[in-house]
Amino acid sequence: MQPHSLVAIVTLLSLILYFSLGIGVARARRKTGINAPQMTGDPILERAVRVHHNTLEWLPIYLPSLWLFALYWNDQVAAAAGVVWMVGRVIYAVGYMQDPSKRELGFLIQTLACAVLLFGALGRAIWMYATLGA
Repeated sequence: MQPHSLVAIVTLLSLILYFSLGIGVARARRKTGINAPQMTGDPILERAVRVHHNTLEWLPIYLPSLWLFALYWNDQVAAAAGVVWMVGRVIYAVGYMQDPSKRELGFLIQTLACAVLLFGALGRAIWMYATLGA
């Protein structure tokens, strides 16, 4: 049995990244003077909120795919793809905060990493079911 320590570390680092993006929203609120529950009124806050929420929208796709890929294929490859996903999210966040039109590269990187994990896990699960009946 593999301990999946690398994937556990990447999972926790991904959650720390998400947490730090939430801190970014708090910083944007302080910088702009816009208090909760208001979500609009300054592009800095609106971008920070969007970066944070978009990351949340991807977590339910990314995290199960990461773990299932590790279980069905390989812990190290899954962890490496997870690191690529995080790098993509950071590039996305930095680009989006500068100018929303600069988010595409980061979005593409994280989408491709997630697609490898998702379709890799699905393909292997189907193959195992078809060949092993389990």
